[in-house]
Amino acid sequence: MATSPPQQVDHHSLPPPVAEEPESLLSSLMAMENMLKMINEIDQNSLGIMEEVEKCKESALERKKSLEEEKEKFQKAAYTVLDMLNSRE
Repeated sequence: MATSPPQQVDHHSLPPPVAEEPESLLSSLMAMENMLKMINEIDQNSLGIMEEVEKCKESALERKKSLEEEKEKFQKAAYTVLDMLNSRE
């Protein structure tokens, strides 16, 4: 079976697109406007979420630092007690 070469489409020979009715255009524009509003709302919400995540990270790092300092104090106290017990013997 012989294959024919692919035909090229001449865009100038295509009929012009059918004009939509004004109501349809208005409806499409309103839908786009609503989508744009939703996109902006999503952007604002995601920005707020990202700020909260950053605050939580900072808070967690501060808490970690505080716990590490407390751990060091307890370790020093424990070593001091062990040294005292060892020096009695």
